Amino acid sequence: MTEATEFKNTLDIRAMSEIELQEVKWLWKPYIPAGKITILEGDPGKGKTTLALRLAAACSTGSPMPGMEPTEPMYVIYQTAEDGLGDTIKPRLIDAGADETHVLNIVEDERSLTLLDERIENAIITTGAKLIILDPIQGYLGDGVDMHRANDIRTVMKNIAAVAERTGCAVVLVGHLNKTSGQNSAYRGLGSIDFYAAARSVLIVGQLKDQPNVRVIVHEKSSLSPNGESLAFSLGTEAGFHWLDGYEGISSDEILSGVIKSESKTAQAVELIAEMLADGKEVHSEEILRAAEAMGISRRTVNAAKKSFPNMRTRKVGAQWMWSLEEKTPEDALSEDESEEESPPGVDSLSEDISDEIESYAEEYADETTPEAFAAPAEDDFSE
Repeated sequence: MTEATEFKNTLDIRAMSEIELQEVKWLWKPYIPAGKITILEGDPGKGKTTLALRLAAACSTGSPMPGMEPTEPMYVIYQTAEDGLGDTIKPRLIDAGADETHVLNIVEDERSLTLLDERIENAIITTGAKLIILDPIQGYLGDGVDMHRANDIRTVMKNIAAVAERTGCAVVLVGHLNKTSGQNSAYRGLGSIDFYAAARSVLIVGQLKDQPNVRVIVHEKSSLSPNGESLAFSLGTEAGFHWLDGYEGISSDEILSGVIKSESKTAQAVELIAEMLADGKEVHSEEILRAAEAMGISRRTVNAAKKSFPNMRTRKVGAQWMWSLEEKTPEDALSEDESEEESPPGVDSLSEDISDEIESYAEEYADETTPEAFAAPAEDDFSE
């Protein structure tokens, strides 16, 4: 009894029965949890800063990222140790449609900011910011901190994790990858593995070798939910930044190597359409969509793949749309200019595209209301 009393008097102990359950809150489910650390990493020039700025811009206006519910505009703190605010960051935020009054920066003219700096927490509390982005991590470690020493990094990451927890602010740390190839993706981050260990979510951004304008985001680690599907966006084209469908199954190993071992869903859909419409065949669109569904390809991906065929011809027969691939002869090409004035080209196709988009979105959001969408994930779905 004496030992038990002494044990109780010297330690502050509580039973798990006394701990109150807390629901995980999200900035961007399942990619960026609120009140936690997320690491966004990739090689230089592969799109990680572009993604960070797009995220900041979206949050500043309340606009949704893919799969994200629209929200009220929120304050975002954006810190960069590599790019100029006036000549690089601000123009890119404007291009992304940001509300500049909601994107803030802690002034570092006289004193550099570090992850141990109390100004971070003060700024979050003062402004009510829901997101802070620091780009890159290595620029905010401070003097005397060795990024390769576990003890140094644990102290730094524990501090910024506590700030995130206390304030409820999502902390996104942008990081570089090391140059070692063939290594497990968890060890590709520059510096100690403790960066990776402290983060509740890790996103990797990379480029495909055979598609230089495509950047893919892979959800490499998720400690609070099942990993999200891979996402993709396009850069460097006349159309500018835009999100892409059909890259959902790409893995971290594939994006780090730049080579997709298996065809993307979009590529599979393109091949399926070409095969089903070969030799001038005209096929009901629903027949193609059913075949795609059997292959695990969504309606939206099929519609995106359909746009890869400039010679796609669609016509409505009753309530059904028929698809075929038009084989143009030299005479057809010469007569196109003459026929353009008689009837606007692509009216049927445009009408079907609009109809397909409406159906796709309805199908997508209908899925979210099914009981399965709210089912608790299996324990095996969570990563440490």
